[in-house]
Amino acid sequence: MNKDVVYIDVEDDITAIIGKVKGSKEKIVALVPPKRIGVLQSAVNLRLLQRAATQSNKRIVLITNNQALSALSAAASIPVAKNLQSKPEIAEIPALDVDNGEDVIDGSQLPVGDIAKALDKNDDTDGGEELIEGIDLSETEENTRPKPKPIKKSSGKKVPNFNSFRKKLFIGLGVGVVLIGVLVWALVFAPAATVIITARTTTVPVSGVVTLAAATDAEAGTLKTLTETIEREASVEFEATGEKDMGEKATGEVRFSNSNPSSRTVAAGTELSSTSGKVYILDTSVTVAGASLSWCGGTPCASPGTATGSVTAAEAGTSYNAATGSVSGAGVSASFVGATSGGTTKVVPIVLAADVQAAKEKLVAEATDTIQAELKAEFPDSVRVIDASFIADRQDAVSTPAVGAEAPDKKAKITSKVTYRLNGIEKSELETYLKDVLKKQMQDQTTQKVYKSGIDDVKLNDFARRGDALTVRLVTTGHIGPVINEDEVKEAVIGKKFGDIQNELTKIDGVSDVEVKFPYFWVRTVPNNVDKVTIEFSVQNASE
Repeated sequence: MNKDVVYIDVEDDITAIIGKVKGSKEKIVALVPPKRIGVLQSAVNLRLLQRAATQSNKRIVLITNNQALSALSAAASIPVAKNLQSKPEIAEIPALDVDNGEDVIDGSQLPVGDIAKALDKNDDTDGGEELIEGIDLSETEENTRPKPKPIKKSSGKKVPNFNSFRKKLFIGLGVGVVLIGVLVWALVFAPAATVIITARTTTVPVSGVVTLAAATDAEAGTLKTLTETIEREASVEFEATGEKDMGEKATGEVRFSNSNPSSRTVAAGTELSSTSGKVYILDTSVTVAGASLSWCGGTPCASPGTATGSVTAAEAGTSYNAATGSVSGAGVSASFVGATSGGTTKVVPIVLAADVQAAKEKLVAEATDTIQAELKAEFPDSVRVIDASFIADRQDAVSTPAVGAEAPDKKAKITSKVTYRLNGIEKSELETYLKDVLKKQMQDQTTQKVYKSGIDDVKLNDFARRGDALTVRLVTTGHIGPVINEDEVKEAVIGKKFGDIQNELTKIDGVSDVEVKFPYFWVRTVPNNVDKVTIEFSVQNASE
């Protein structure tokens, strides 16, 4: 007789397996389970499978080496074969060895104990297919149940394990205590409520210039300001573009001649120019005596007074050497006594005033974003920083080398000490100021209150610094509305549910809407403790 082989997947449930058996065209169906037997490890599922096969006029055989599955198959009267070529047979279940072999428990007392009768009826060892054909699957479950074997009762009594009992007792007590604690927390401590009241309010614009000072005063229009400072030394290196002859200056001697009858004095520092245009400086004052009467070849004539003085070239350089002849600028006749000498040439780079000015401009233009960020970090989060107040106070820049001095390798450096400042306003001070301004615009402060000061949206514009006076313009919008007593609201809502709270509070003048939030899903009623009730307000414009 032909047989059909059906392979069972791990994901197949008992319904899918029964469907495969019923869908087979052969009378004998060999079921090959996976290594993980899955749904077939249930005796109930095996009996359902056997009953479905019987109703479909089919006979099934399990192909497995699994001892547990073989035992369960025997309980359902399903033959088992080790492979597709071996002989199928209903497995035998050995008696359990209990208490060192002294007690024997009948297999019928086990979940698969109903296989005993089937074992008695399937002792023949004919071929696999003949055995399958000889199995009468139409027999009822009662007729195929194996006969139970008598159980040998143990002669001794089993001693209970008190350590295990004590451990389980302590575990049970611990779990009980935890459960009680959770219940107490959930029912006593966890319940709370937040009542959010939407009040009808009126928007009030706030705009005005305030002076930043040492104290906040809405009447005087002043706000307390905080200042953070950082001192740094800023420097810029630059190239010297000037040149100067730093050699030795030529020197010489000049004779002065005075033809006037009165004496003349030539002051020190007098500039004397040679015929070539070179300028020489008189080192010391020289007094030239007046002319005197003398005989010139038997004839009386005037003899000019003379005097000499040393001179130094106005500039260094060899071009001032070898100067001779007359000089001008003394107010009297003068001429070199011999030729000038000693002048040398040595051209070196020097710092010009234009070089220093360009370096100052570059120093001022340096980015200060990093410094400003450092100053901002000095303020706590509770301070509103005025970005426009950032300023850098610079001391006079000093050039090294100085203007006109030699700059070796044309390298020079300008240095300036800078003090950076940034101003801010404490948010609490700002809110106090805004509330005071809004209160002044209320018609009756006993029946109205400030719901929103506008601090979250305030803008600080047009910062100005006039000497030591600092000003800034505040622009925002506040909300004022009717006074709602929080204590009365708490007393009104305790012990009530959401619907009752909404009906109660919407009767209050100025209340537009009410929302109640509970922290946990099992809390549905406001606790009878006002300390566990929080009142929050949201605003709604009167025009909305």
